[in-house]
Amino acid sequence: MAIVVGLGNPGPEYERTRHNVGFMVADVLLSRLGKKGRRKAGVLFAEGKSPGGRPLAIVKPLGFMNLSGPVLVGAVGSAAASEELIVVTDDLDLESGEIRVRPGGGSGGHKGVQSLIESLGTDEFPRVRVGIGRPPGRMDPADYVLREFSPREREEMAVAIEHAADAALCLVDDGVAECMNRYNG
Repeated sequence: MAIVVGLGNPGPEYERTRHNVGFMVADVLLSRLGKKGRRKAGVLFAEGKSPGGRPLAIVKPLGFMNLSGPVLVGAVGSAAASEELIVVTDDLDLESGEIRVRPGGGSGGHKGVQSLIESLGTDEFPRVRVGIGRPPGRMDPADYVLREFSPREREEMAVAIEHAADAALCLVDDGVAECMNRYNG
């Protein structure tokens, strides 16, 4: 079973923030599956099938971003360490709305990804990175990621979030190489 994990922070105060792009993508995937998800051991969890017919789970860890790893491992156990794990996250180093698929690697300073790497004992899991751009001026990146998108940015990000959901499903059905060719244009 492929496990697509969208990273974010729980609670209504974070719902529309840049750091919750992973949750937003997971919500699109849940909607496409016609599921709402159920709470299970600290995560929101739903199962279904990918467009290609593969068994698929959509997971949103409900702990805060920096604790995503222990929450995920606590909920899905050793399955989280398999090559079937796909992580969707925001990325400051990509232009707003840009999508990149990576086969694995370091955290790039993203504390949610770092938490996963530490908890799983590996950085070898594919990622769909969704660009949120750099903060303006001298704004602290930690403050920037917790700010909501402007109305104009929300329109742009709605398209990016749909594309990121497509990329996650591409990873499930077609693998990393095909998805990198398709989405890393």
